[in-house]
Amino acid sequence: MNYAIILSGGIGSRMNKIDIPKQYIKVQGKPLIMYTLEQFEKSKEIDNIVVVASNEWKQYIKDECREHGISKILDIVINGRTRQESIYNGLKKCIQSSSNIEDKVIIHDAVRPMVTVELIEKCLNNIGEYDGCMPVLPLNDTIYYSDNGEEITNLMDRSKLYAGQAPEAFNLYKYYAINENTSKEELNKIRGTSELAYKKGLNVKLIAGEDTNFKITTRADLTRFEMIVKENGI
Repeated sequence: MNYAIILSGGIGSRMNKIDIPKQYIKVQGKPLIMYTLEQFEKSKEIDNIVVVASNEWKQYIKDECREHGISKILDIVINGRTRQESIYNGLKKCIQSSSNIEDKVIIHDAVRPMVTVELIEKCLNNIGEYDGCMPVLPLNDTIYYSDNGEEITNLMDRSKLYAGQAPEAFNLYKYYAINENTSKEELNKIRGTSELAYKKGLNVKLIAGEDTNFKITTRADLTRFEMIVKENGI
């Protein structure tokens, strides 16, 4: 069985003068999170979806899922103080439902609504041979390293550097185990989903990401998405 965890607990601090979390902003009458959920709903590889969100938005998500035909929701669980703590809360719900050590989990941001079914399934299909899988993009800009932020102290080999995307897929039991056996203090220092997997010895496959799979972080990102929806009738 394959589980999807959709992280929807962010508050959108970089989206100036917008008084609701960005994942609930409506574009053409539909909240951003619904565009994301629709892709996981469409995938034949996804059996259950766990949404991680703040308590005040639980009923709203339920109502919108009902309106937009999202039927795979297993549960909506409360987010943690950090991203990784929120992921752990979602993992616990998946483990409660699971009965097969070969089950998989794929973790995605509610504010990446341009994710494709193809990318979701490519990530999942690499689990088995690998413990984890994440999409990445090559870096186009030259990268410099500085110890003090004032002068170059090292040069980086751009050909070996990649920008990580979501979704990220894992063997459910292996990824749950490393979260379960990591202190809360250490969990709260984790910034990337695959960061913990790498630190704890899981082997993570890198696959080609998609340029269109951008994260909506700023007002400019939102405007870009609005234009795509309007032009393509998504």
